[in-house]
Amino acid sequence: MISQEKNSGNVAVPVVQAKMGRAHPVTLREVAELAGVSTATVSLVINKKKNARIADETRQRVTEAIAELGYRPNAMAKTLVSGTSKFIGLVADGVATTPFAGQIIHGAQDEAWKHGYALLIANTEGNQDLEEDAIAMMLEYKVRGILYSTWFHRPTEVPETLREADFVLVNCFSPEPGTARAVVPDEAQGGQSATEILLRSGHRRIAFINTTTPAPARDGRLQGYKDALESAGIAFDADLVLEAYPDQEGGYGATDDLLKRNVSAVYCYNDRMAMGLYDGLRENGLSIPDDIAVVGFDNQEVIAAHLRPPLSTVSLPHYELGAAGVRMLLGLDAAPLESAVKIACPAVERASVAVHSAA
Repeated sequence: MISQEKNSGNVAVPVVQAKMGRAHPVTLREVAELAGVSTATVSLVINKKKNARIADETRQRVTEAIAELGYRPNAMAKTLVSGTSKFIGLVADGVATTPFAGQIIHGAQDEAWKHGYALLIANTEGNQDLEEDAIAMMLEYKVRGILYSTWFHRPTEVPETLREADFVLVNCFSPEPGTARAVVPDEAQGGQSATEILLRSGHRRIAFINTTTPAPARDGRLQGYKDALESAGIAFDADLVLEAYPDQEGGYGATDDLLKRNVSAVYCYNDRMAMGLYDGLRENGLSIPDDIAVVGFDNQEVIAAHLRPPLSTVSLPHYELGAAGVRMLLGLDAAPLESAVKIACPAVERASVAVHSAA
């Protein structure tokens, strides 16, 4: 509050006493009174107007008054003037409740903060009404743009309300080429890297247990397996490709068929499948990696790092997907419409693979 005046040369300057636990937010006028300047001058300093003719000493007084009073600019007022806010929206169908896919939020949030933005997150659990309401709310808040994400890599229909904003698809893509920017994991590269872990250890007869569920990952991870074999000069053998449901029971159930194929190594569609395969191999008296080497995919830390032996695998780059989505939205990374940008899936080598004795 204003309590007294003090002399500054021949000019009487009102003094504002900052009080702890004030009942109302600090106003622009209170900052101006403490600094002994006009509210227009305070506004120019706050908005960093480069061409404003304000003495350095005056800028300093205003800056000190802002710090002393704890003044915060009205973000909504600035939004009305600029037409956009310092928020980026993220609408997801289950990312926030999926442990390893939650890294998408982490990556997007870190990258947004780096560029002066905060993240508004809506987890819809696939509820279309909730999704529409969340997008509408973000549009009302005039977000800089919206990341639209799914918890697993798949094609998705772009909601009509989303088209009212600047948006990027993350971990998903539009089935209509050329209609939406997207960033997705490079499934084929990941499949190739997984197979190469085994090839580098001398394995040549390598099985692949793929999923029965149609998905971009199913096709991409199989293609990567074929590419790795071709690069190593090994002919593709369709009899070494099995299919199972992509969970622990699926991997366990595939054990008998796998053992009929006389392989020294196996690459599994995901880590959960590999976990089930571990149980099946042990029940058959086989040791990992001495009798058979195993590689997974996903790098689900709660599984891969804690199996015995720890599982070699390939990481889905969820953190980088989120970060890349923000960079694409802000125009910092290339964002072609004709095809999705693919993010590499790095290999994580652990003790489930050893040098093959026959190498």
